[in-house]
Amino acid sequence: MKRNAILYLATFLILIPVDFLFLGTIAKNFFTEQVGTMLGEVRLLPAVLFYLLYVFGVLVFVNGAPDATWQSALTKGALFGLFCYATFELTAMSLLKHWTWPVVALDISWGAFMTAVSATLALLVADWLAPRA
Repeated sequence: MKRNAILYLATFLILIPVDFLFLGTIAKNFFTEQVGTMLGEVRLLPAVLFYLLYVFGVLVFVNGAPDATWQSALTKGALFGLFCYATFELTAMSLLKHWTWPVVALDISWGAFMTAVSATLALLVADWLAPRA
């Protein structure tokens, strides 16, 4: 249980700043140029719920298995991020008339990369702080 708590917290503390850096600075102008007024102010409650659930999903499906390795976390993290972000992006593309293919491509790629890196680094941190028995 202690290891899972460390793994969850490590994943959360790595993923959040990396994602905020990307969304808030690196890609902010790109998203604004692409979808313009469709972007509004961030609503805190849905954002918090997303991150809490997403990190739990990473723990369940990517880096929380007793036999997880950094290689499996990297691979499964990329796939988990790809599937989750593709679900949102392709749904948005099918329903929102101002959504664009460049946004879809960038965000899916980012989701795969960010999840793979976060899950892998968090696993390495957990292995260091709470080695497996």
